[in-house]
Amino acid sequence: MTTAGESPKELIEEGQALVHSLASKIARNMPFRVDLDDLIAYGQVGLAEAARQFDPERGAQFTTFAYYRIRGAIYDGVSKMSWTSRARYARYRFEEMANEALAQAHESNPGGASASLAEEARWFRNATEKLAVIQLVSGSDEGESGIRASAIEDPAMSPAASAAGRELNKKLHDLVDKLPGPESRLIRTVYFEGATLQEAANRLGISKSWASRLHAKTLEELARLLRKIGAD
Repeated sequence: MTTAGESPKELIEEGQALVHSLASKIARNMPFRVDLDDLIAYGQVGLAEAARQFDPERGAQFTTFAYYRIRGAIYDGVSKMSWTSRARYARYRFEEMANEALAQAHESNPGGASASLAEEARWFRNATEKLAVIQLVSGSDEGESGIRASAIEDPAMSPAASAAGRELNKKLHDLVDKLPGPESRLIRTVYFEGATLQEAANRLGISKSWASRLHAKTLEELARLLRKIGAD
């Protein structure tokens, strides 16, 4: 149990088991062999950041607060490694950006005993819609240098399903094109060009925390636009 009087050093000691657990789990799911010690080192960066930023007055436990930051730091480190499969990269990119979206959602509404059933249901619906958009855009194809979707290219899919996938992919690109400048650039940089959220923030001249909020806001807007055109 985290107490208000714990120092960042004590919080870091408390989070060691979580770092090792997350690093081990991510290592097992990687499409190529990675050094576990490297993943643990990346996770320590996220743990230290969480320890500096943690505010017990917000009602969340430290391990809950640190969870997404540790995972995000590990994913940031892994993103610099080489990838040989577009399909595996798309899967990894989904996991990475889903973590970012869930971290932002948790930060804006940590929930807890004070949250009503309606508030919890609304949070769950919004989070689910964001994850659905990330799943779609993570597999989007942006030319030879971008990320291709294994789902659209899967030879086991029926011709009708493949055609529907291509049509939805085109609609998604059209929607991204119509977003305001910063939002469109963020989505294109992260999902179509394969940059990390930090790299995208640098290109936009904003902080990573602001880019994370902009990312979450843009996912909500894309979900709304997809509902509007009937793409459930």
